[in-house]
Amino acid sequence: MTSANRMIGVDVGGTFTDIFVLDEATGSAQVAKVPTSRPDQSAGFLSGIGSRVDDLSTVSVVVHGTTAGTNALLERKGAKIGVITTMGLRDVLEMRRRDRPRTWGLRGDFTPVVDRALRLEVPERTLADGTIRQAVDLEAVQAAAQELLDQGCLACAILFANSYANAENERLAVEAVRAMWPNAHVSASSEILPEIREFERFSTTALNAYLQPEVSGYLARLETALKQDGFAGEFMIVQSNGGVMDAATAARLPVRTALSGPAAGVIAAGYIAEAAGFPDIITGDMGGTSFDVSLIAKGQSMLSQQTSIDFGMVVRSPMIEITTIGAGGGSIAWVDKGGLLNIGPESAGSTPGPVAYGQGNTRPTVTDANVVLGRIDPDNPIGGKLDRLDVEAAKAAILEHVGTPLGLDALQAAEAILRVANSRMAGALRLVSIERGFDPKRFAFMPFGGGGALHSGAMMAEVGLARSIVPRYPGVTSAMGCVIADMRQDFVQTINSTLSGIDLGALTGFMQTHVDDGLATLEAARTHFERRDTEFTLDMAYLGQTHTVSVTLPVTVADGTVTPPTEDNISAAFDSAYRATYGRLLENGTRRVINLRSAITGRRPRFDLSTLAPVGGSVEDALKGTRQVHFDGQWHETKLYHRLSLPVGAEVPGPAILEQPDTTVLIEPGLVGKVDAYGNTLIERATAVSYTHLTLPTICSV
Repeated sequence: MTSANRMIGVDVGGTFTDIFVLDEATGSAQVAKVPTSRPDQSAGFLSGIGSRVDDLSTVSVVVHGTTAGTNALLERKGAKIGVITTMGLRDVLEMRRRDRPRTWGLRGDFTPVVDRALRLEVPERTLADGTIRQAVDLEAVQAAAQELLDQGCLACAILFANSYANAENERLAVEAVRAMWPNAHVSASSEILPEIREFERFSTTALNAYLQPEVSGYLARLETALKQDGFAGEFMIVQSNGGVMDAATAARLPVRTALSGPAAGVIAAGYIAEAAGFPDIITGDMGGTSFDVSLIAKGQSMLSQQTSIDFGMVVRSPMIEITTIGAGGGSIAWVDKGGLLNIGPESAGSTPGPVAYGQGNTRPTVTDANVVLGRIDPDNPIGGKLDRLDVEAAKAAILEHVGTPLGLDALQAAEAILRVANSRMAGALRLVSIERGFDPKRFAFMPFGGGGALHSGAMMAEVGLARSIVPRYPGVTSAMGCVIADMRQDFVQTINSTLSGIDLGALTGFMQTHVDDGLATLEAARTHFERRDTEFTLDMAYLGQTHTVSVTLPVTVADGTVTPPTEDNISAAFDSAYRATYGRLLENGTRRVINLRSAITGRRPRFDLSTLAPVGGSVEDALKGTRQVHFDGQWHETKLYHRLSLPVGAEVPGPAILEQPDTTVLIEPGLVGKVDAYGNTLIERATAVSYTHLTLPTICSV
């Protein structure tokens, strides 16, 4: 590789840390996959980069998709924090929406991330219309802050009633607390989420404070280590909305990093699929711990304004919609007391890993089942740390924990593990497609992550998908997404007005503020942007309705100045969006504007995916031998190929296995794999197709 303009994408998963190094000058790429380090993920991050880049001074940008925030929430390993809130509201975080983790029972067991003794109340009151009924008692605020410090709190969240409508009381309280707080970890709800709905605003802000010490410390360690090794470029973090932000913003708003790694994978998958001519895809990111599914329709990812990371942990921030189940390669297979086979949610992770890793685990995993059935080469495990996988140990564990309890031999038990895992994964695909009105026959499946391409044929058969598209480097797709992602800033402001009574001047003022702040962030970045895009939407409904529709405003921005919208513009846009959603309008209904949402995006240059395609070579040269692989109760002589050596246009009939350093691609009997112009492998149902090296018989559709 040349030394100019190198970009590095790093995705830290539960089992592996993935590295994608792009040389912008030549378009060439290198990948690496190393075990994720525990408990401090920074060690794996740095060793992964070091395995491919000797001189960090040659790197212009490092973009990181991190699970540090998500893991801290799921494992309850955030900081000890305190809350200062309006008199009478200390229990909002505990009451939530009066929901409960289990439908039945008289008691719940939910515990907020901040103890009730550390949720302190102060006199102040702002009404819903923005009127200040009672000015904040700053002496009470200072006393509360001191008490939290005395209790050992590392961060503080200021949560005042109706601060979205008028932030003055909260602003004064925040100034007072920040003046005496020993670090920068003070979160204000009016800064994090100036939006109506009390619990969601309180929850998002409290979780931001809960994550600040952990995430900011983690990012600081990474940035310091990078600089010590000669890195002088820009260090950026992937957001959950699929965009990126600078490390300073991520340290201030760590709640926006939840699910950032999977989001990067969806961004890369959408870009790869659209370039290949398939704008409608369902992604399946299968790592060591989880299987993450997302749907992209007409080239557009689905964005959700709110996500529950776990019960009661509600984050109100734009996120790519991702459905996650515990069905990764390291997910443990077990038989319950009723004799039913289950997969996950517990995972063996990277340490100790599957039984075949020989690192102390004795319970079988999905990876162990694939190893026993011959689908993974035991002599060439991915990740680079192990010399060989222990097939016999995996077989013995499967027989002991699954086969014997169910009256099956080891091979039958291994197949049963895969059937259950595939069924669970197929259910997740149906959830994001069929149950939302999308016909899966229109969609292609894009598997990525270390294990996804082993299950593409099963997903096609169980869900009825048209084809699978395996990207050139499926094991590091999320790391590639880090390099591809645009820089994006999202803003929200509650308006809460009928359309007929709306203050268009104030609305335009909010829009202009969002544009000014967003463009200032883009200008401060050292990244080159091809263009800057702005998008404004309104959450609207008829008066009396709870659920809103998203209404895109037809507003232009010229030289950084927003063109004011008109009431007629907004009314027409609402009618169009409402009719498209519900099929009809409500006669004489009063239109209501709830929230303004703005997105300011800097479009980063895209690299040409065709540069990743193989040059020259032949199918015969890529053939490395054969191996017995178990399918549907019997062994099949299966051809093995060096996948990265297969030329463009190559067609490989199943059964076949395509091997590469970061993953294994399985082409099952009755399927055929074809290499497209970008180096992707398209897996489709085989028909009477002639090949240069053999002719397949006609095979009925699965």
